[in-house]
Amino acid sequence: MSRRQTRMYGPNRFKLGLFGLNCSNGLTMTKAPERWDHAFENNLAAAHLADEAGLEFLLPIGRWHGYKGETDTQGASFETLTWAAGLLGATKKITVCGTLHIAFINPVFAAKQMVTADHVGRGRFGLNIVSGWNHGEFGMMGIELLPHEIRYDYTEEWVAIARRVWLETKPFDFEGRWFTLKNVLCKPGPWGGEPPLLISAGASPEGRGFAARHVDCLFTAIKTLDALGEDIAGVRAVAAEAGRQVGVYASGHMLARPTSKEARDYHHYIVYDMGDWEAADHAVRIRARASQTPPEELRALKERLISGVGTYPVVGSYDEVAEAFKRMADAGLDGMAIGLVHYVNEFPHLRDEVLPRMERLGLRQPARADG
Repeated sequence: MSRRQTRMYGPNRFKLGLFGLNCSNGLTMTKAPERWDHAFENNLAAAHLADEAGLEFLLPIGRWHGYKGETDTQGASFETLTWAAGLLGATKKITVCGTLHIAFINPVFAAKQMVTADHVGRGRFGLNIVSGWNHGEFGMMGIELLPHEIRYDYTEEWVAIARRVWLETKPFDFEGRWFTLKNVLCKPGPWGGEPPLLISAGASPEGRGFAARHVDCLFTAIKTLDALGEDIAGVRAVAAEAGRQVGVYASGHMLARPTSKEARDYHHYIVYDMGDWEAADHAVRIRARASQTPPEELRALKERLISGVGTYPVVGSYDEVAEAFKRMADAGLDGMAIGLVHYVNEFPHLRDEVLPRMERLGLRQPARADG
């Protein structure tokens, strides 16, 4: 199988993946006893469910410090490149990504690791490139978090080296602002001779400019569905200026039930009855959002943090959730990485109810048509 034959390049109009399952609590800051247990056997079970249901990808979170509070969401996590290699060896068709803070590891060494994972998955490995924002995690590594205005310059140099490692067959030297390398060579190259699928997330001009020049998929944040179309058009315009096309995705969390009331009631339970508001307060502080968010919006922000670590909430009946995905697709979004309260126990709501509705809306084909 070539990389272009993987599901990420398949015919589904709106692609779906599971997001954050490598971390304790996944995307939720809830104390509910049914919350996600990220034991590897649970990750493996969720990966098999997603693979068999025809989902396109698994996207982990690169996390080294948690969100404190009683739950310390994401305080325990699996390192993502080795996690991806393990899941690629246990699945058949789904793309499994690694998420890498590129400042934490030498690009030559990392490129070799990713070639290994790519061969395990026969072209199904993808890399989510993170320039970083968390001062605490950088301090943990003894590494300076560069100022935002030059952070992506470092990232571009790192990616340029990795691409050469993947594509060049003769030894090369490299001298840049941050790296001086001699006699660089990597054998074998990536599966099929093509670089892995590259992903990044960013809302700033620098982040979007980097994505336009280098990645295959950009993850953008959804503030409101009404503004989504304009936001996506802006992303595509930046990519067009660079002479490239970039897939545009978003991150979210899904809570679907037979009726809207059931979904809203469970959402209230997760957030207001069992929510870890201390962790939400900490998340706001370390993201420097408290001073930038009007008081009337701060509680809504914390609610979104508790239910999905700040990602977009897709909450409602099965019909409402499928219709929300259609609205996103109609606005130009190519897909979404979603969190679930429990990726295994909640999966039947997605597989048995939401996916068939998406098929009827023309967003996806039945999994058996995937080949």
